[in-house]
Amino acid sequence: MREIEHDAASGQFYLQEDGYRASLHYRREGDVMVIFSTHVPAAIGGRGLAGGLTGAALQWARAEGLQVNPQCSYVDSWMKRHAEYEDLRASA
Repeated sequence: MREIEHDAASGQFYLQEDGYRASLHYRREGDVMVIFSTHVPAAIGGRGLAGGLTGAALQWARAEGLQVNPQCSYVDSWMKRHAEYEDLRASA
């Protein structure tokens, strides 16, 4: 997997793979990171890229002391499968 970049100004984590760009988009609302989409082009799908982006985003959220509101269904299910990140989930 390529190196994951973080562009805080545009609210995204992304990587380039085989000429394609995979990305995770978020916005900060106070002390909450709202993750609203992930996108991996079909041509590079099935390589664990969305999971890598999600893990990087959640590690950053933890380091920043943020809670996470996973509005993206992929991120929501990923967090449920990786219990070590459930403590970051923002309460409703």
